[in-house]
Amino acid sequence: MKLERLNHSPAAVLDFYDEALTALGAVCERTWHDRLHVLAEGPGARLWNDTGALHEVELWFPPAEDTAPREAGCEIFPGCPATFRLAEALRPAPLELERVVLRGEDGGPPPDPEVTGKLWRAQFPDTHRWQLDSAFTAAHHFSLLALLRCEVQAIDQHWSLRRVAVSLPDGSPDLALAQSLDFLESADATAPLAWPPPDPERWRRFLHAALEADLEADLAAIRARQANHLRRELDRVDDYFEHYEAELAARAGRTRNESTRMKTGERLAAAKAEHGRRRADQVARHEIRVLSHVEALLVIAEPAWQAGLRWELRHQPRAGTGRYIPRLRRWMLDAPAAVPARAGPVMTP
Repeated sequence: MKLERLNHSPAAVLDFYDEALTALGAVCERTWHDRLHVLAEGPGARLWNDTGALHEVELWFPPAEDTAPREAGCEIFPGCPATFRLAEALRPAPLELERVVLRGEDGGPPPDPEVTGKLWRAQFPDTHRWQLDSAFTAAHHFSLLALLRCEVQAIDQHWSLRRVAVSLPDGSPDLALAQSLDFLESADATAPLAWPPPDPERWRRFLHAALEADLEADLAAIRARQANHLRRELDRVDDYFEHYEAELAARAGRTRNESTRMKTGERLAAAKAEHGRRRADQVARHEIRVLSHVEALLVIAEPAWQAGLRWELRHQPRAGTGRYIPRLRRWMLDAPAAVPARAGPVMTP
């Protein structure tokens, strides 16, 4: 989910700099409505020098409509490098993994087996003879949510802030959770929960796949523009070298001097090599690079219902444990196993 970009407000940015630099140990004083005097050393001063030496500066926050040339060392404008460095300085290192429990319906009844059976058949149309093997019990479903700052390096540089969520443990994208997070309520976790253990490498693959899917629409437009621009550049390079090589070949055909013919042949070979190098250089210049920076990680636990299940897949009996998630109105399965058919009463929808 791509978060909406806020309109540039110098007053809001000045407030952010004032609070952020103060948190980093700097001394800040507003000398005017759009100016901030800063005296910083250590982490706060590293925005301007890598050593963290004592630094004093008066920052100016010009209005967005001011188009005069900017001085990045003392002026704060949209896309200012100091803003990115300040945001990175505020991020804890190492990144903290936070946890939250979402509020559910307190004391609500278990879901109707008939309704959950219909949802199962809609979600898994290839299965047959679906049955509940045990009653529903209260459980939790876990998801991983990440706040990502994305940089797309192309002809133009594109920045975006994105929120992606994936279900655990299978890593399926959960766009609904990313979109509705602002409207969900947290609950007090009185009882201990069996939180999933952190698995950085596996979670990285999950978030990488979810981010690729989330960026697909934006990258499609960027690729189309890059392809058009690359085609024009390649046509220009090809046109130049084709005419040049044709001229060299014509010169070689008109002369009978063996030395001149040899030199012309060497120049022709060099031109062909340069032609290939220029084409490769243009292709490299038009590559698209996507860099992502994780700003926050959150593991979310939400109420769910767990039950033992039995079904058939390709005439093979299967059994497993499933969790029904009311928010998504869908099932999440643990690893199913093939089992022999069992006689006896079962709960049916």
